[in-house]
Amino acid sequence: MTPTEPLLRSTAAHTAVRPPLPVKMVIAGGFGVGKTTAVGAISEIEPLTTEASITEVAAGVDDLTHTPRKTTTTVAMDFGCVTIDPTLKLYLFGTPGQERFGFMWDDIVEGAVGGLVVVDTRRLDDCYAAVDYFEHKGVPFAVAVNAFDGEVEHSLDEVRWALDVSDGVPVVVFDARERGSVRDALLVVLELALARTGT
Repeated sequence: MTPTEPLLRSTAAHTAVRPPLPVKMVIAGGFGVGKTTAVGAISEIEPLTTEASITEVAAGVDDLTHTPRKTTTTVAMDFGCVTIDPTLKLYLFGTPGQERFGFMWDDIVEGAVGGLVVVDTRRLDDCYAAVDYFEHKGVPFAVAVNAFDGEVEHSLDEVRWALDVSDGVPVVVFDARERGSVRDALLVVLELALARTGT
């Protein structure tokens, strides 16, 4: 061993690239609001989905008025991930939208730094359960109004009022089909979570 080898090894150890910090985030909301679409739009891996065909029985339970072309629904969860920068990687978990699958939420949300509640302004009632859940659990969250067909039927102030969320809850517009738009919405949640921890 030459005299410089220990120094070179020490330098290499200090300059070695650390793997990004894994951070869990949840994408929630009502039935058919765009959760699976959002995960698929941004995930750098092939997203894991638990989609099942909507049967005639389910169609009688789930309101398809505003989503007539929807043929499948999430029955467990969606999963994807995205590297934000060399230091941070988000692991995304999408919840099922129907209340009958609500028993799974505690397991899905456990360990998450925050949540993104996706909203369709044509049917705000569908997202009350998600908003109530995150408020009750004390999990930081933001509301993301999905611009279906590029349009939002109500202003963000009207959405905030209708959902009765505090000024500390960000309300933004996004397009669940657009990678950059989904990223920006997730970054809002991440910044909120970091502010909550004081880092």
